[in-house]
Amino acid sequence: MIQPDKLVYVGVDLHKQHHTAVIIDCWNQKLGEIKFYNKPSAFSQLEKKLKKYMKNGLSVVYGLEDVGGYGRALAVYLNEKGCWVKEVNAKLANARRKSHVTVQKSDSWDAECVAKVLRDELPNLPDAKPVDLYWAISQLVTQRKWQAKNLSGIVKRLHQQLGYHYPSYKKFFSEIDGKTALAFWHKYPSSRHLSGVVTEELAKYLRKLSNNGLSIKKAEQILHLIAEDGDTYRDFQDKRDFLVKRLVRSIRFYKKELTRIEQEIEGVMKELGLQLESMTGIDVVTAAELVAEIGDIHRFSNPDKLARFAGVAPISVGSGDKHRNYKSKQGNRELHDIIKALAIRQIAVTRGKREPRNPYFYFYYEQKMATGKTKQQAIVCIMRKLVNVIYYLMKTKAVYTIPEVPIKQAS
Repeated sequence: MIQPDKLVYVGVDLHKQHHTAVIIDCWNQKLGEIKFYNKPSAFSQLEKKLKKYMKNGLSVVYGLEDVGGYGRALAVYLNEKGCWVKEVNAKLANARRKSHVTVQKSDSWDAECVAKVLRDELPNLPDAKPVDLYWAISQLVTQRKWQAKNLSGIVKRLHQQLGYHYPSYKKFFSEIDGKTALAFWHKYPSSRHLSGVVTEELAKYLRKLSNNGLSIKKAEQILHLIAEDGDTYRDFQDKRDFLVKRLVRSIRFYKKELTRIEQEIEGVMKELGLQLESMTGIDVVTAAELVAEIGDIHRFSNPDKLARFAGVAPISVGSGDKHRNYKSKQGNRELHDIIKALAIRQIAVTRGKREPRNPYFYFYYEQKMATGKTKQQAIVCIMRKLVNVIYYLMKTKAVYTIPEVPIKQAS
């Protein structure tokens, strides 16, 4: 470790168009400042600015907040140049800014706060080493979330329109956005289009769409429900029909895009060689979400640090002789929610035989409940165990095997 008085600390406030860098010494004295464009061709300006501070044998360490976003290009550039780059948690810089009696807000002051945190917390800060593979996975996962959110919104609007045209539409099909249902809504956007259509004709159409899964019985049910609903025809019905068809086309488009994105995710995940999907409740999308939030597992020296990063580890609060652990509300909340959803899947049972999908975690959950834990507390216990499992699977690239349930627990 280089002695603090042999270092120059550079804090960078990152933005979409411009970055602002502030240079300080080991005594927190501001030495200089520079503003430059957020593009690789302008990054050399920062290096030139720093040359005059390195004449006395000083070394430079850089502190960047948003390494995965606006600061990624700069972090990659500096790493390729062999520079020492640290990732500064935005909360630490924000806390430093608010610690002053007079709170101010400017790019220059934000950059200086980053530099001061860099100086004070240097040994504890992680190295900023963006890896293109993890970044690509993160981008694909983010894009899929946007597409899924858009699709969900369009399906809700289709529900609204169908409620006007077919009051009993929910009884027509198990899923209104299924392949057969979408084709039906597109051909028959309102009940007036079924005028004169007999049971055999509709059954033939449904049979073709559903690969012989639906026929006479479903056709009779639909026509009977329409007759019970009564006439829903209104003025400008053709415009309302157009809206239904447009929504159907949009749903089909977004479903195709989701499929394409998931194929891309599956392809890039193979580059990592992980076996996360071998675990109960993890598909390729969930595995990609975990990787997108965790990144390179080797930046965590043990599962405890990953648990703290995910906000799963409890917070210890004490004063005098009183000590108590509280549920953490810190850490990466996206990762926390993914692990929580995964924990709930571990204690799920099959619909038919009501058998546990993961017997080990199911009985572990029951054991915690028997000791007086609440449901939420028991789930948090499972989450903490899952962190250990995820850490092991990512570090070793091993296949998950459900542990045997002890006989005493099973009985």
